[in-house]
Amino acid sequence: MSPTTPDYYAVLGVFRDASQEEIKRAYFEAAQRLHPDKNVAAGETELFLGIQQAYEVLSNPKRRNMYDATLPPDIGDNPVLKYEVLFSRPSLVKLGEPQLLYMYLDLSPREEKEVLPSPPLNICLVLDRSTSMQGDKMDMVKATAIQLLRSLRAEDVLSVVAFSDNAEVIIPAALNTDKKKQEGRIQMIYPSGATEIYNGLKAGYQEVRRTVDPSRVNHIILLTDGQTYGDEQECLKLAETAAAQNIGISGMGIGSDWNDIFLDALASKTGGSSAYISNPKDIQRLLVEKFNALISTYADDIILEFQEQEDVKINYAFRLQPDGCSLTVEPQMHLGPILRDTSLQLMFEFLVNPSALKTDVVTILDGSLKASIAARSTPVPPIRLKLIRAVHSDPSSEPPPTRILSALSRLTLYRMQERARTSADAGHFDTAARQLQALATHLLSKGEHALAKTALFEAENLEKMHAWSASGNKDVKYSTRALLLGGAKEKKK
Repeated sequence: MSPTTPDYYAVLGVFRDASQEEIKRAYFEAAQRLHPDKNVAAGETELFLGIQQAYEVLSNPKRRNMYDATLPPDIGDNPVLKYEVLFSRPSLVKLGEPQLLYMYLDLSPREEKEVLPSPPLNICLVLDRSTSMQGDKMDMVKATAIQLLRSLRAEDVLSVVAFSDNAEVIIPAALNTDKKKQEGRIQMIYPSGATEIYNGLKAGYQEVRRTVDPSRVNHIILLTDGQTYGDEQECLKLAETAAAQNIGISGMGIGSDWNDIFLDALASKTGGSSAYISNPKDIQRLLVEKFNALISTYADDIILEFQEQEDVKINYAFRLQPDGCSLTVEPQMHLGPILRDTSLQLMFEFLVNPSALKTDVVTILDGSLKASIAARSTPVPPIRLKLIRAVHSDPSSEPPPTRILSALSRLTLYRMQERARTSADAGHFDTAARQLQALATHLLSKGEHALAKTALFEAENLEKMHAWSASGNKDVKYSTRALLLGGAKEKKK
């Protein structure tokens, strides 16, 4: 390939062995972003013409074959992102029983000659205004919404939806609006009615859709203090629709009455996050932190697409940072964002069945990582992720990498509380109490005395009352989750 000939595969953001359907889909996505009717920024017309030229060559089988013959060997390095993979052990052992294998994945930006600007935002605050929100909670939510409104840059879009039994658009999505008038509308929100999250989420999605743009970070932030009843599946389906359009959803639960399992699942569908606000005083801090994280987004979502292996299963997946959470294991997984100062770190647990160990090499994962970077005009080439492990007769004496040991140590604490909660939900309260007591012992060994005391208190509640305290399960869950975030930020070794 001549030095002046562009890499058409990189231009469209596809692998060299991409199918015609994948090439067509990549072209339409890039054309939507760069079409001259929609973009007038300097240089973007030339980029659009480059996209057209790439598609004209690669969509024609004869021209593509001729072009492929001019290409140098594919070295596989991604020009935008770098990644590191660590395994808990260098090889598997030929045994007649299943084996667990852990994988640590770290994704971060490559050093660039020119730092990309912070992408503009297209954010909708979806605020619960049901009767239970009255008082300090509503006052703090309104004050924080006004603070965020005042902090907007000229290129940012903020919409606000309030919901209870029904939803009302308080501030429609638009640029260059009258902020004084908008502040007045926020101040007029008053609590009434019950909690029906789907109504609010649907209205918020519609507002983000009005100004959705691949060059923006498009995101919904849901705040609620209660549970919704009967519309959970509709909410989850809406989240899948939003994810397909690169719209993220994050949830924040205030107090002890909201459904954290539901909010976790809702956020996981889009690579978003959930947060626990135990005290109304923390509403402002956590909302502002979330807003600032969205502003500092480098890649707003990383998607792992993989083919399930017959004898190898992903048992568990967890995002260590940013915003740690369990991930839903499915063939297309939304892993979450890469921030400018925070890489995306994940832990996977694989179960390898004995039938996979009959050969000398086992494919652990066969898939690809796809990134969306709002501030980048051209598509990001995908990363092929085909990971294998050798199979030996004897176990290796090599110790696991330090980072895996550190992450697993903290992840074990989180999973211990998960098991205790599962036992309690099944009515096995004595078992749940013992699991919390074991968790407390581990916490004490790590110097987490206050959290150990909380775990012991909840163990006693489960033994005597067969119930958690009002906020007990959330206190233990989100506190052990916070320990994971602390570990992820340790210096790499």
